[in-house]
Amino acid sequence: MEQTKTYGLTHLAIGVSDLSCTRDFYQAVFGMVLMYETEQMIQLTTPGCNDILVFEKKNDLANGHTGGIAHFGFRLRDAKDIDDLHEKIMKAGGTIIEKSEFVPGAPYLYFKDPDNYTVEIWYELITGK
Repeated sequence: MEQTKTYGLTHLAIGVSDLSCTRDFYQAVFGMVLMYETEQMIQLTTPGCNDILVFEKKNDLANGHTGGIAHFGFRLRDAKDIDDLHEKIMKAGGTIIEKSEFVPGAPYLYFKDPDNYTVEIWYELITGK
Protein backbone atom coordinates (compact mmCIF):
# COMPACT_ATOMS: atom_id res chain seq x y z
CA MET A 1 0.00 0.00 0.00
CA GLU A 2 1.30 3.45 -0.91
CA GLN A 3 1.72 5.87 1.98
CA THR A 4 -0.06 9.21 1.89
CA LYS A 5 2.44 12.06 2.03
CA THR A 6 1.57 14.25 5.00
CA TYR A 7 3.37 15.86 7.91
CA GLY A 8 1.52 13.44 10.19
CA LEU A 9 -1.04 14.40 12.79
CA THR A 10 -0.48 18.14 13.15
CA HIS A 11 -3.22 19.33 15.46
CA LEU A 12 -6.14 18.52 17.70
CA ALA A 13 -9.16 20.80 18.19
CA ILE A 14 -10.57 20.65 21.72
CA GLY A 15 -13.67 22.29 23.16
CA VAL A 16 -13.10 24.36 26.32
CA SER A 17 -15.18 26.67 28.49
CA ASP A 18 -12.64 29.45 29.16
CA LEU A 19 -10.07 30.29 26.48
CA SER A 20 -7.91 32.58 28.59
CA CYS A 21 -7.74 30.07 31.47
CA THR A 22 -6.78 27.31 29.02
CA ARG A 23 -4.19 29.52 27.30
CA ASP A 24 -2.61 30.51 30.61
CA PHE A 25 -2.52 26.89 31.83
CA TYR A 26 -0.84 25.41 28.73
CA GLN A 27 1.61 28.29 28.49
CA ALA A 28 2.56 27.85 32.18
CA VAL A 29 2.99 24.08 31.95
CA PHE A 30 4.51 23.58 28.49
CA GLY A 31 5.67 27.05 27.46
CA MET A 32 3.31 26.86 24.50
CA VAL A 33 3.33 29.81 22.12
CA LEU A 34 0.19 31.61 20.98
CA MET A 35 -0.21 31.46 17.20
CA TYR A 36 -3.77 32.81 16.74
CA GLU A 37 -6.44 34.10 19.05
CA THR A 38 -10.04 35.13 18.36
CA GLU A 39 -13.09 35.37 20.61
CA GLN A 40 -13.96 31.76 19.74
CA MET A 41 -10.60 29.96 19.52
CA ILE A 42 -6.90 29.96 20.24
CA GLN A 43 -4.10 28.04 18.57
CA LEU A 44 -1.04 27.16 20.61
CA THR A 45 2.13 25.46 19.44
CA THR A 46 4.74 23.61 21.47
CA PRO A 47 8.17 25.25 21.18
CA GLY A 48 10.62 23.18 19.15
CA CYS A 49 8.05 21.32 17.05
CA ASN A 50 5.15 21.91 14.70
CA ASP A 51 2.39 20.39 16.85
CA ILE A 52 -0.64 22.60 17.41
CA LEU A 53 -3.45 22.47 19.93
CA VAL A 54 -6.56 24.36 18.87
CA PHE A 55 -8.89 25.24 21.72
CA GLU A 56 -12.42 26.26 20.72
CA LYS A 57 -14.85 27.98 23.06
CA LYS A 58 -17.77 25.60 23.53
CA ASN A 59 -20.48 26.16 26.10
CA ASP A 60 -21.84 22.66 26.35
CA LEU A 61 -21.57 19.66 28.61
CA ALA A 62 -19.21 17.79 26.27
CA ASN A 63 -16.19 19.85 27.39
CA GLY A 64 -13.83 17.73 29.43
CA HIS A 65 -15.62 14.47 28.66
CA THR A 66 -13.42 12.16 26.69
CA GLY A 67 -16.03 10.27 24.68
CA GLY A 68 -13.99 8.09 22.32
CA ILE A 69 -10.69 9.80 23.16
CA ALA A 70 -9.24 8.59 26.46
CA HIS A 71 -6.44 11.18 26.63
CA PHE A 72 -3.80 13.02 24.62
CA GLY A 73 -0.13 13.18 25.47
CA PHE A 74 3.24 14.88 25.27
CA ARG A 75 6.42 12.80 24.97
CA LEU A 76 9.40 14.10 26.91
CA ARG A 77 12.87 14.38 25.42
CA ASP A 78 14.47 13.76 28.84
CA ALA A 79 13.05 11.57 31.62
CA LYS A 80 14.38 13.97 34.27
CA ASP A 81 11.91 16.65 33.16
CA ILE A 82 8.90 14.81 34.57
CA ASP A 83 9.38 16.20 38.08
CA ASP A 84 9.66 19.77 36.78
CA LEU A 85 6.42 19.33 34.81
CA HIS A 86 4.71 17.81 37.85
CA GLU A 87 5.53 21.01 39.74
CA LYS A 88 4.37 23.25 36.85
CA ILE A 89 1.06 21.38 36.54
CA MET A 90 0.32 21.75 40.24
CA LYS A 91 1.30 25.44 40.26
CA ALA A 92 -0.89 26.12 37.18
CA GLY A 93 -3.92 24.52 38.84
CA GLY A 94 -3.90 21.06 37.25
CA THR A 95 -4.64 17.85 39.14
CA ILE A 96 -2.24 14.90 39.08
CA ILE A 97 -4.10 11.62 38.57
CA GLU A 98 -1.22 9.14 38.46
CA LYS A 99 2.57 9.22 38.35
CA SER A 100 4.74 6.13 37.93
CA GLU A 101 7.00 4.32 35.47
CA PHE A 102 6.07 1.95 32.65
CA VAL A 103 9.44 0.27 33.24
CA PRO A 104 12.48 1.59 35.15
CA GLY A 105 13.69 4.77 33.42
CA ALA A 106 10.41 5.35 31.55
CA PRO A 107 8.31 7.67 33.75
CA TYR A 108 4.82 8.88 33.01
CA LEU A 109 2.20 11.01 34.60
CA TYR A 110 -1.47 11.70 33.94
CA PHE A 111 -3.16 14.94 34.93
CA LYS A 112 -6.43 16.80 34.50
CA ASP A 113 -6.36 20.24 32.85
CA PRO A 114 -8.76 23.11 33.73
CA ASP A 115 -11.53 21.60 31.57
CA ASN A 116 -11.05 18.15 33.10
CA TYR A 117 -9.34 16.61 30.06
CA THR A 118 -6.87 13.84 30.84
CA VAL A 119 -3.37 14.56 29.54
CA GLU A 120 -0.37 12.23 29.64
CA ILE A 121 3.30 13.15 29.84
CA TRP A 122 5.74 10.32 29.33
CA TYR A 123 9.29 9.42 28.42
CA GLU A 124 9.81 6.54 26.04
CA LEU A 125 12.93 4.43 26.09
CA ILE A 126 13.98 3.98 22.48
CA THR A 127 16.39 1.12 21.92
CA GLY A 128 18.53 0.31 18.93
CA LYS A 129 19.46 3.88 18.04
